[in-house]
Formats: sequence, structure tokens, C-alpha cells
Amino acid sequence: MKFTGNLRALWEYRNFIFASVRREFEARYYVSLLGSLWAVLNPLAQIVVYTVILAGVMRAKLPGVDSIFGYSIYLTAGIITWMMFMEIVSRTTGTFVEHANLLKKLSFPRICLPAVVTLSAIINFLIIFALFLVFLLISNNSPGWEILGIIPVVIVQIVFALGLGITLGVANVFFRDVAQGVAIILQFWFWLTPIVYPLSIIPDKVRPWIMHNPMTPITSAYQNIFVFHLWPDWHSLLVPALIAIGLSAFSLQFFRHHAGEMVDEL
Repeated sequence: MKFTGNLRALWEYRNFIFASVRREFEARYYVSLLGSLWAVLNPLAQIVVYTVILAGVMRAKLPGVDSIFGYSIYLTAGIITWMMFMEIVSRTTGTFVEHANLLKKLSFPRICLPAVVTLSAIINFLIIFALFLVFLLISNNSPGWEILGIIPVVIVQIVFALGLGITLGVANVFFRDVAQGVAIILQFWFWLTPIVYPLSIIPDKVRPWIMHNPMTPITSAYQNIFVFHLWPDWHSLLVPALIAIGLSAFSLQFFRHHAGEMVDEL
């Protein structure tokens, strides 16, 4: 199935995708006392930890930023970036194995499963991102028109994460150790991305290795917008964008080539 065929399949099964996302949220929150309010409370708690506690208690400062919330905003911008990336990659890696019974019983385009994961991750991201924006407004740290630069950055991030996730998801069907390995690699990958620390403090000998990380310019773009109120460095985003496009093209070809074998293997 070519790219246009995948898009057509996603459109034709859009109701199935939306219903699956809705069922996922209902299963997560419906039986709880506060229901869907937890979808707001969980990310809100994270915002409070990263902003109020780090800024008020630890007095963490970011070099070159006078605001008391500078480091907290820097950290939160990186964390919310990483959270969506990690959710798409990790959940897409296991989605085909997780839904093995569904794949055996129902006939539907398999590409719908990564779409459900991605849409769910985007919704989670939008919730915490909206709360983050509210905090920036309250603390008088909101960016100006630079915030529009987040749109192409998010697109690159999603395409990259989805391409990587689909590739690993197909491989995980045939080699179940893949999902376990991905969980470990993501932990190292987090610390190799300038989220907790600013890139400026990295030794010169190590910095080129950090810069080769595709998530470094993506994370830095978020931080430039929300901390320094600058437009993203489009030149540095060119490499991640090309990697995202190439990886997505490969993942769809890899998926198409093995789609017929996946059900038998499951």
C-alpha cells in the first residue's frame, strides 16, 4: 500500500480511529471518581513540580535568563516535547503486539493502530501544552508571534516519532525484545538530549555528539520559543526534518512489505 493508499485507508476508517481514541480515554478515566479530570490534573501536577518547586524551592537559574522561572520554563518546554515523542515511539512499538487479538479477529488497515496512538498522544500533548500556556500568561512569560514557529516543529517531531515507532513496531512483531530494548534506549536518549541541562554547559568535546541527536534541535526549538522568545533555528531543523521524511518513507515501505506476515506471526 503506497502513501496515498495509507491516507485513503485512514480517511475511510476515521470513525474507527476516533472511536478507538475515545474508548481509550474512557477506559483510562471512566471508572475513576474524578473521571476525565485526571487528564488535566496529572499534567497540571507536573507543571507545578517543574515550575513552582524548582523555581521557588531550589532557586534553579538558567544562564542568561533573569526570570525566576527561566530554568523551570526551559525544563518544562523540554519535558513536554520529550513526553509526546516518547509516548508515540514507545506505544507504537508495542501496538501491533498489544492488539494481536484485534488484528486476528477484525479486518481493517493495520496502519490505523499507529494513527490511534499518535492521535491520543497529540491530545495528551495539547492538554499539557494548554496548561503550560496558561502558566506562561499568568507569570508574564508568554512569547509573542514566535509561538507560531511551534507548528512546523511539532509536525517534524510527530513525523519523526511516528516513522521510528512504526519501524520498531513492525520489528517488535518478529523480535519481541525490541520493545524492551526501546524502553532502555529511550532512558539514555533522554539524558543525551538537552532537556535538564542547557547545551551551553556541555564540554566542547561532547557537544558535537549531542548535536547529532535529532531531538536536540527539536527540543531547542521549543526552548528558544518559550524561554528566549526567539524563532526556531530553521537551519538546524533541516536535518531532523529530512531524517523524519526519510524514516517515515522507509517505515511505510517496511510496514507494507511485512503487513501480510504480521498476523501469522502474532
